[in-house]
Amino acid sequence: MRFRFPILAPVLMALMLAPTIAGAMRLAFPGNATLAAQKAQPMGSYLLPVGGWHDGKIKTLPVEGRITEQAWMLPQSGLTSLQLLDALKKQLAGDGFKVVYECETQSCGGFDFRYNTDVLPEPAMHVDLGDFRYLAVRREGKEGVPEYASLLISRSGNAGFVQLIQIGPEDAADAAPIALTASTKSPDASAAPAAALAEENDLANCATSLEEKGSFILEDLIFETGSSALSAGKFASLTSLAQYLKIHPDRKVMLVGHTDAKGSLAGNIALSRKRAASVEKRLVADYGVDPRQLTAQGMGYLAPRASNLTDAGRTRNRRVEVILTSTR
Repeated sequence: MRFRFPILAPVLMALMLAPTIAGAMRLAFPGNATLAAQKAQPMGSYLLPVGGWHDGKIKTLPVEGRITEQAWMLPQSGLTSLQLLDALKKQLAGDGFKVVYECETQSCGGFDFRYNTDVLPEPAMHVDLGDFRYLAVRREGKEGVPEYASLLISRSGNAGFVQLIQIGPEDAADAAPIALTASTKSPDASAAPAAALAEENDLANCATSLEEKGSFILEDLIFETGSSALSAGKFASLTSLAQYLKIHPDRKVMLVGHTDAKGSLAGNIALSRKRAASVEKRLVADYGVDPRQLTAQGMGYLAPRASNLTDAGRTRNRRVEVILTSTR
């Protein structure tokens, strides 16, 4: 299965030239964008990240007001995370916002930044730990009351994801959704819900990766620190893998745990094998996967995908990878 991305220019033009409404913050997305999740508080407090992860914490700015959070998905957009950010950043600048803080994966703090800032849950908002960007902006609102907004942008194999958080005056005239798509078409009542569409895209990404590359990384897994225990809750990557294995009951995979290079090889191999086994048990118990399709193994730090000389590299190396072992 292959996905062909559309030509980038029309999508970028839609992002940058679609109309906005003066006086209320608006971001225009291409017509294929889907609002996957939204939360709103009439009045609340929020710690806005205005710095990267450093000395065990993220620098934040306490702000108050109406808080609106949205996750947008752009299926098969073909845009990089930088292209998405630049197009939306231009719109914010045109709407009077000034940059307070901006970072990309490593300068943000990688894994630590991602898991110590507010992110709407999968599958509505997907964050690739090796490719995300963050932006915080500010402008003077009515009567000098400041307004703030942040963007968290990332990608999966065939979709772009944008999280937009706005903090504005309690009496903001426009408390409805704050982002608009460029499309003027009437909604298709038969269209799949956003969450279901995101799930389909994740499944397609999993299937494509396994069948074309022979492997698939479970990027969103969370383990307790120094432990082999997989955190509670559902994981989009496991949902996708389980669906793939149920669709293809003749396929078998090996779950391979990997660690960073801290500690002994023997200890890391043992830990990585236990983490892979923990994932195997979860797939069987919670996702209904046939145990005959699964095996678990650990590689320790013998197969890095990044340098172990940096925190960001070590974070990328700590993972569980799925290897397709079927030969036909």
